[in-house]
Amino acid sequence: MQARVGSFRLPALAVDLLLALFVTVMQVQGTLAKVAADPESVLRPLGDFGNLGYMLLIASGVVIALRRKFPVAVFAVTAIASLIYYALDFPDAPGWLALFVALYTLTSYGDGRRSLVIAGAGIAVLSTGWLLAATDIEPAAAIGWVFFRIGASVMSAALGESVRSRRVIAADALERAELAERTREEEARARVDEERLRIAREVHDTVAHAIAVINVQSGVTAHLLDKQPERIRETLLAIQQTSAQALREMRSILGVLRDAHDGRVPHPGLGQIDELITKARQAGLDVTLENAPPIAELPSAVDFAAYRIVQESITNVIRHVGPTRVTVGVGYGVDSLEVSVMNECGPAPAGASAVPGRGIIGMRERCQLLGGQLDAGPVADGGFAVTARLPYAPVGETAS
Repeated sequence: MQARVGSFRLPALAVDLLLALFVTVMQVQGTLAKVAADPESVLRPLGDFGNLGYMLLIASGVVIALRRKFPVAVFAVTAIASLIYYALDFPDAPGWLALFVALYTLTSYGDGRRSLVIAGAGIAVLSTGWLLAATDIEPAAAIGWVFFRIGASVMSAALGESVRSRRVIAADALERAELAERTREEEARARVDEERLRIAREVHDTVAHAIAVINVQSGVTAHLLDKQPERIRETLLAIQQTSAQALREMRSILGVLRDAHDGRVPHPGLGQIDELITKARQAGLDVTLENAPPIAELPSAVDFAAYRIVQESITNVIRHVGPTRVTVGVGYGVDSLEVSVMNECGPAPAGASAVPGRGIIGMRERCQLLGGQLDAGPVADGGFAVTARLPYAPVGETAS
């Protein structure tokens, strides 16, 4: 129950509405109370000029409700209202509350330098106007209220800037904490990589040991083949046990390295395209591969994307066309790789859908991520062709 009460907060607009109501009431009521307490000091009643004094006090207080959304405009309204109010010699009472709140809001929710410039310029104009309006003030000691307004305005702006600075410092500290957390995660991954290297060495040792034992036992078997054939069973059993043990150890260790959740399983590439073609032929396609020899090692992202495009194109032929002739082409250009998959017309398989799926969209997205281009559409003889161009380097990158 205490946690619920402690976490309750009014919306910002509700807080500003309550603050505007409080400031308006305090300005009007405070001025009326001062007038009632010392009516002889009043040079001009609030009701003059069609109750202009009341309207200025109320308007400067009500506009505080918009202080967060329009801090500069609210400050301008309260400053103009204050200049008019004191220039017309209305009672010097708490009519400055709204101005102080507006100055605090301007620097607290502003952007730093710009807000301070606006606040400084505004205070300079206000100070000049207040001092000019108080040149003939009586008694002379009452001018102290003018200096109070000037000092309080400066303090309000300084307080708002202090709050803004603390907020910025807190945000920077949070960002540094997040950066430190990411750094710790990277260090943890580095430690994991070191552990995996250690495991790889263990795999090497395990395999080397097993092969050495098997080699020795094989030599013994060959030696005993004619002299002591009854012992061959023992040596073969030893070989079987050694190899089985090595396999168990390798499966246990490689099971960690090949965890499907860590994303470290090598991506397939064009090096496995022959296996892909074999599976397509087993599915009933007559596939011809026109694979030019590579001129250089492909970037892994390009290699992987090309494989997936060929795979998805063949999958689409199997799903939507059925047994037919397919030509797969792979061309290695100077600055880009070109792959194409073209199929002839064929009988549609039973249950095939005529509604296009997301296969072509996915292939086009792969090309766009690498700065390439994909064209897919029917050809003149009624078949369908997919052609993709994949640049070796990202778009905008120049060779050094």
